[in-house]
Amino acid sequence: MTDAVVTPPHKPGLLTRIAYGVGGAAGGIKNNGFDYVLLLFYSQVLGLSAVLVAAALWIALIFDAVSDPVVGYWSDNLKNRLGRRHPFMYAAMVPVAVGYYFVWNPPIGLEGLGLFGWLLILTILVRLMYTLFEVPQHALSAELSQDYDVRTSLMSFRYFFAWVGGLSVQVILFAVLLQPTEQDASGFFYLPGWNAYGLLGASCIFFAILITSLGTHGQIKHLMPPPAPRDLTPFKVVGEIWETVSNPSFRALFIATLFGLLATGVSATLNQYINGFFWEFTTTQISGLTAAVFASTLLALVLAPIAGKVLGKKRAAITIGVFAFTIAPAPVFARLLGWLPENGTQELYYIILVITVIDIALIIAYQMLAAAMVADIVEENELATGRRSEGVYFAGISFMRKLAQGVGVLSASFILAMASITPGMRPENASSDSIATLGLGYAAALLTLWTLMLVAVSFYRISRDDHEKNLQALAAKRAEQA
Repeated sequence: MTDAVVTPPHKPGLLTRIAYGVGGAAGGIKNNGFDYVLLLFYSQVLGLSAVLVAAALWIALIFDAVSDPVVGYWSDNLKNRLGRRHPFMYAAMVPVAVGYYFVWNPPIGLEGLGLFGWLLILTILVRLMYTLFEVPQHALSAELSQDYDVRTSLMSFRYFFAWVGGLSVQVILFAVLLQPTEQDASGFFYLPGWNAYGLLGASCIFFAILITSLGTHGQIKHLMPPPAPRDLTPFKVVGEIWETVSNPSFRALFIATLFGLLATGVSATLNQYINGFFWEFTTTQISGLTAAVFASTLLALVLAPIAGKVLGKKRAAITIGVFAFTIAPAPVFARLLGWLPENGTQELYYIILVITVIDIALIIAYQMLAAAMVADIVEENELATGRRSEGVYFAGISFMRKLAQGVGVLSASFILAMASITPGMRPENASSDSIATLGLGYAAALLTLWTLMLVAVSFYRISRDDHEKNLQALAAKRAEQA
């Protein structure tokens, strides 16, 4: 029993961790497109009602609601020579990329309900196919290593590349692809730029999935085998999924994810409205703000593993979160109180630039730690149920991410409606009352939702010592069975 206890967990090398992390770029690009600029593109540029854009995302979620747990459970139990996860990852590459391209390249002249139908069909396709990649690849983090700190490292690389990938494509969008004209000083309404954005994003998504799939392929022999064959009925499958998600620590993270991603949906959807309408930044300034976040990703890549090692993941996540989510809405409140320089001044731009770099670094570090906390639930669940259910756990978080961001987009559309910012409206045509309502709704929603998120995280109960005890108990149990 002692030998089983002290057997060290497998630790993948640096290149494998980087290859695993590159897969996050696919999600970063897809999420940045859908969350940050999809509403702007379809509503302001193409003229589709913001409510219809939100409705398309919501209807797609009805289909997506089934796919996440199905793919999660399926990948947990798949028997294949390529392991439990890689067959799904390889299968997702082409359909996700093709679907994403056509989201940003609708047929010329399509409008109204026809444009709504196009967006709806493509959104459903991209979401379903991306689930085939995201859930198994996320679950892979808990299989590549059981080491407490290595899992933080894996998630740190994943979120680092997610942000770098999403940022890179978006910087190119605003700095290169959207070209200002005399009639459109912002460049937001340059349609060929949006079409090229779709091609660039689709290509990068394809290669990110390919690299992470091939880069972790050699680890298949180290991954956990599927469970032994057993008689399964639909009711038994549902029962096993329910038993798995009933873990108290998972419930805490599940609820925290709900509130956190509601905030993310609001923040991402309204981000360009805050930049363009509230601060009145140009596309050049916006691209500079976006590019500055590269520094945030590097800071977070260093901060998260150190904080997790020194404080433990839960305490580090809460500590970092308190700072991050207090700083985020502060500039908007300061503007409403008249404490900041006037719009159009360089002083204002540099203030927002510095605050953005610091705040985003803290937010990314929190995301890295929170994701690593999910992986540590797997061993506790295996002790309780006898099954490894990485796919189900990450499917639950994945579904909550999509649901919450969909609600966030819907909430953002209501804030836009309350602020009387209509489809096709340009920043110079918005009233001061509309701008103030936009800022207040944005800042108040973020502060409230993020506070509720941190309260939920406080109920997570797996520490470093708990994780080590779980590994020892599992080693002893496996030794006895052997």
